[in-house]
Order: sequence, then structure tokens, then C-alpha cells
Amino acid sequence: MQQWKRLAFGVALAALGLTAAAKADDYTSLPRKETLIVENPEGTIKNPGWFNIWVNGGGGVSTGLQQLTMDTLWYIDPEQGLGGATWDNSLAADKPQYNADFTEMTVKLRKGLFWSDGVEFTADDVVYTVKTQMDHPGMVWSAAFSVQVASVEATDSSTVVFKLKKPNSRFHAIFTVRWNGAWIMPKHVFEKVEDPLRYDFANPVSLGAYKLKSYDPQGKWYTWEKRDDWQRTSLARFGEPAPKYVTYTDPGPPDKRTIAQLEHNLDIIHDNTPEGMFTLKEKSKSIETWFPGFPFAHPDPTLPAVIFNTQNPPFDNADVRWALALLIDIKAVDMASYRGAATLSALGVPPTAATMKDYQAPMQDWLKDFEIDTGKSKIKPYDPTVGQQIADILRKQPKFKDQIPTDPQAISGAFGYGWWKPDPKAAGELLEKAGFKKSGGKWLTPDGQPFKIRMTVEGDTRSVFTRAGTLIAQQWAAFGIDAKAVPAAKLWQTALQPGDFQVAIAWSVETWGGDPDLSFFLDSWHSQFVAKKGDNQPPRNWQRWSNPDLDKIIESIRGISADDPKGVELGKDYLKLVAREMPTIPLMSYNVFTSMDTTYWTGYPTISDPYTDPVPNWANSRLMMVKLKPAQPK
Repeated sequence: MQQWKRLAFGVALAALGLTAAAKADDYTSLPRKETLIVENPEGTIKNPGWFNIWVNGGGGVSTGLQQLTMDTLWYIDPEQGLGGATWDNSLAADKPQYNADFTEMTVKLRKGLFWSDGVEFTADDVVYTVKTQMDHPGMVWSAAFSVQVASVEATDSSTVVFKLKKPNSRFHAIFTVRWNGAWIMPKHVFEKVEDPLRYDFANPVSLGAYKLKSYDPQGKWYTWEKRDDWQRTSLARFGEPAPKYVTYTDPGPPDKRTIAQLEHNLDIIHDNTPEGMFTLKEKSKSIETWFPGFPFAHPDPTLPAVIFNTQNPPFDNADVRWALALLIDIKAVDMASYRGAATLSALGVPPTAATMKDYQAPMQDWLKDFEIDTGKSKIKPYDPTVGQQIADILRKQPKFKDQIPTDPQAISGAFGYGWWKPDPKAAGELLEKAGFKKSGGKWLTPDGQPFKIRMTVEGDTRSVFTRAGTLIAQQWAAFGIDAKAVPAAKLWQTALQPGDFQVAIAWSVETWGGDPDLSFFLDSWHSQFVAKKGDNQPPRNWQRWSNPDLDKIIESIRGISADDPKGVELGKDYLKLVAREMPTIPLMSYNVFTSMDTTYWTGYPTISDPYTDPVPNWANSRLMMVKLKPAQPK
């Protein structure tokens, strides 16, 4: 027990006035058999007392705040969902109801739901959420509401009617959780606040099944306690949450996460290195993973990519972007980052099971015929055999040779179909076409300055991506570009959102998961959401790229229902466009090495029981709370 305490809580409090209270509320003093301990991938929170999730104030989101206390109208689970239904009416009583031309959406709400302070949830909360954010630029969903909503009103206590500025059959997506969504604000709290942009929402009122118990003033951990009235929340439809307490903590870098889980002091590791995962599987009999064998990890419906800030020259030039793509040896990147445990994607969509069937496989012939003009020649850059090549490399490793498939279709599903061939000659021709010159073995920009690239990566926070970005920068440097990888704390908040980067390893493509509809991320790529240079960019178009052809595709999708088969054809039009323009360089699946210790809790989601995504920072992970069972008697 003493070792568990030392490992899990190693932060000394500076403020004497907080010390006694903090020790009393230290999560290591809670009954271990009643406490679920989860890694918070955000690490240590800079402004730990900030709970206003509707404003980026330096507080945490994956501290349990969005998973356990927030709620909104609908959820789409990236996996099977409870009861086999990926769609869930959460605060809403039914699916969204649109009029014939998709300019009006009506929402019917559940009755009998209450905030943790005893105030009933009503349509007024929804209306207040939308109007407040429209009235306050800078709030998280302000731009998305402002450009789409003409008016919103509550026609009664459980009915909300939205009138839209333009037809949009996917407007409901803003209120539909995949990882997060537009969370509903407690009107009775915020209406008393002078400025919602400056309000910290301390002691947050909860609409979920848990409420805040305590947190570390230094931002290392947050503990949430099950509400006594959990039955008055939307989660209660699925049963009673098992853990009385849930703690989200920063366990440190991968080696410390691995040690903590081996010692049963960390129930869920959000993500690990491949090496850390291999160690856990070898040394622990109590570890569960999504796949029981190689590649172990859960395939996230996101697409890691080289993201260009296209508002900054020379990355506003597609020829430059393509030149950099043709300098990447993807096999080396895959082996260095994931040790081969990833699925490649040359297309701008994650290689999940659904997109493999709807997009990747049907577009192979198009990819094989695809050409680019370097200014001096036309080349076909696609190599359809790369996935097979990676399988062959892995099969030579004694540890994994028996786990690597031999069937071509299985190989494509596990490792991808193909990717772009390294072609330094074509890359040089494209740079010359863009006005670059090479002098003394070094590339110079059109204005005669050294071509300098700083690749922003996340360091130990996401070490797999850091390794990929570092190797890509090295491959560019070997070609004569002054390229280096530079770690950035809070990459999303400090670099991607304000646009303070040249090139980064991250993702801006996110799909629903099991649904071929690409609107989840694609709608946010419309030019109407691109921020001016220097302003914060709303999610998810971190590359700040706009194109009139893309706008036409998005607007066409907005005008058809979510289940119209035309949506897949429009999705293919998008994929062809971004292959030509290369606003990001798609790399591979985001395989998350989540591991779950069964010493204290069982019932985690796995491929054999895929009721939700096991990655614990997703808001959908609230479903785990009702599926978990204590492994030891109290």
C-alpha cells in the first residue's frame, strides 16, 4: 500500500493552506476496490481549477470532465454500442427531426433528468447554450453555431426548434458525441455570471452520473464520485455505474505508466509505446488489450498525418506539399513509430473496417492510375504493394512471425494496401517548379533563403507520433532541407489552434467510426470555418486549407440525408481532391495501445465484446462505468 501511495501521488503541495485538505482528499486514501484509476493523456493540467469546458482556459477536458459530468443530445459510438446500437439518444428522446429542405431541425428532449444540484434539465438549457456561445465569440462552439443557426427557441419545456441559415442535413452532428460534442450548459448557473468567457465554473454542476470530489491543485489528478441520484441522469438507462470513485491522473512517461500498471496502481493506460505494450503482455497475466495478440492496439477512427499550415508560404503551394510527400519512406516511418503495428493510408480517410470497404478498396484502381505533373515529367506515385512489404518484414521477426497473416486481403486489412513511392528526383522537380533552387547541397526558397522546416511533435505525450515526425524530418534533412522535429507541450492548444506552427504531426480527419458518412470532420473543413491568420482555428481544419471545389462537395453533402448512398460518392470526390492537393500527408491508422488491468475491475471493452472504444479519454467511455464489475469483494 505504501508503494502504491508513493507511486501514484508524488506531488508536494506548495500552498500550506491547501496541504491538509489535499491530503484528506488524496485519491490514494480512497478504497482501492471502489476506485477506477485512469490515465489522463493530457498530462498535468496547466490551469487545474478551470472547468469551463466551453472556453479554452487552460483547464483539462479528459480529466473526467467530459467523460463523467457532461452530456448532450446524442452519441454515436465508434464501436458497437451497448445493445448493438451505435446511435444513442442521450438528452434527446429521439433522433433529430428535419423539415423537407433541411433548413429546420426539431429536437424532443427526455424528461426527468436533473443537474447534480437538483435543478431539472429543460429545453431552456439547450437554447441558452446556443445563444450564449453565438453571443460570445471565443467560446468553443461559437463559430459553428453562428455560421449555421438563424434562430433557436424552446416551444415547450422539452422541445427545441432550430432554424438554419442554409440547408444542412448534418447540423445535428455538432450535438452528437463521437469523442466530444457541444455540451449543454447549465442555464441556472451561467445566467448569473457576468462574463462566461472569464468564468472558471469551479465546483462544476454535473449532468452526468458523477460529480467532482477533489483534484490536485498542481493539476496531476482529478477524482469524481458517483452521484447519489445517478438514477436521474441519461446514463441510468444502461444501469448503475460500478466504480464509486474514478480518478484521472498523469502517471508520467510510458515507462512509468508501464510500471504503475504492472504494480496494479493504474487500471487503464490510455496509450503506451509498442515496447511498453509488449512488456505488459509478457510480464503480466492480468492485462487485457483490444486484440489479444499482435497488434494489440485499438484502431482509432482518426488519421495521423503531416499537417501543413497552408496559410504560411511555401506550404500554400501543392507542389511543395507533394514534393515533401515523395521524400517520405513510409515503411521506415511505420517500423520506427509503430514497429509495424499500424495500417497505412494513402487516402485522406482513416483505414478503419468501414472505410476499407467503402473507400480504400474501391479506389485502388484510381490510385494506381493517378498521375502528378512535376513540370518535367508525369509520374504515377502510388505503390500498391507497400502493405505486403511491411507484412514480409514483420514475418521475419521470430516474436511475431506466426501472428502475421498471409492472405492478401487480410494483409491489406492489417497493414494497408499501399502508399506513395519515395521519389527524390520527382520531389526535386516539383520544388524547382515552385521556384526553389539547390545550392551546395542545400535547398533555397524562391527568395534565396534556406528552406527551413520545423516539425512540431508532442514529445513523450504521444511518443509514437514523435518518432514518426522525427524520422520524417530526418528524411527531409537528408535531401538538403533544414528540417528538425521540435516538441511542443499542449500541441493542440499552443500550436494547432492558434496556427503557431509550420508543419505538425497530428490529425484533422476524424470519422464516426463504423459509419461511412464523412461529415463529422468534413463539414468543419468548409471555408466558412477557416480562421484569419493569427486567430484561433475552430476544430478540425488545423491545416487552415480551403478550396472552392471542397466547399461544393460539403454543401452537396449538407443537402442530402445521412443515409443517402450519394454521400459515399461525394466522399470519394473529396478523397480525389485531397490526393491531388495534398493539404495534409496521410500516414496511417492511429493504433492506440490501451491496456486494462483486471486486478480490481473486469468488463472492459475488447474486440470480443466491442460495446465501446476502450480509449478512456473519449466521452463514450462513460459506458464502461456501467459494464465494469469489481474483481475483488469489498
